[in-house]
Amino acid sequence: MTKINFTKMQGLGNDFIIIDYDEYKKINKSPSQIALELCDRHFSIGADGLIIVNPNTSQTDIGWIFYNSDGSIAQMCGNGIRCFAKYVYSKGLVNKKEFSVETKAGVIIPKILDDGRVRVNMNKPILEPAKIPVNVQNNLNFEVKVSDETFIANAISMGNPHCIIITDKDTKELALKYGREIETHKLFPEKTNVEFIKILSEDEINLDVWERGCGITLACGTGACASVTAAILNGLCCGKVKVNLPGGQLFIEWDGSQNDVNHNIYMSGPAQLSFLGQVDI
Repeated sequence: MTKINFTKMQGLGNDFIIIDYDEYKKINKSPSQIALELCDRHFSIGADGLIIVNPNTSQTDIGWIFYNSDGSIAQMCGNGIRCFAKYVYSKGLVNKKEFSVETKAGVIIPKILDDGRVRVNMNKPILEPAKIPVNVQNNLNFEVKVSDETFIANAISMGNPHCIIITDKDTKELALKYGREIETHKLFPEKTNVEFIKILSEDEINLDVWERGCGITLACGTGACASVTAAILNGLCCGKVKVNLPGGQLFIEWDGSQNDVNHNIYMSGPAQLSFLGQVDI
């Protein structure tokens, strides 16, 4: 067993274990196995994901390695990147409030705001079916057939795949009942995150999410971005939208439209320290 130091952080209840690269190098296990062990809520610390700080980048200020709680690697995590940004800035690993991060979804630019929230340039949403990926011709308003229901869905990638379903029904109940089945549906070759959203007005939605590799979580930043994109492309929301999640609120901005999708999407929300600790692994 090896004793390592860790930090626990959360964004809207979506929680993460963060370890520095020097601590990670002490462990003679794969990062996938580390994530499985440390994220277990019954026998270890417990978290929705594991973040390893990666200082060994040449084209960006810093980088990260991110794993879901089931040991699978994730290209991107919106709540995780806000926590990561607050962590590396508070530790002095970067010396500016706006900086570049190398991720498997490309370069992401977070900015620490004066009120303590983090605003993240999440890049452009990906709408091409082959790049999401989803096995349909058109990524908007296609059918997803599950055991006892057929949904009209929208597929969007924020560096990771999302299936967004707009509904007037109970979004929490739908996520619990159908999340896993849609996550692993044959239409999604790399599985998918699943969002059920209810439109409240042109600038506010409710969202419940089933995260790929995690299950039900209290919030999903990339899911909020993808959901707002889908709502705007369906003509239901405007460019600035408040997203109500079980863990709190995110604010999403996108200037795109059905006729002009070539715009970056921005996410703003909190990131907070939970506790510091040591663990044997």
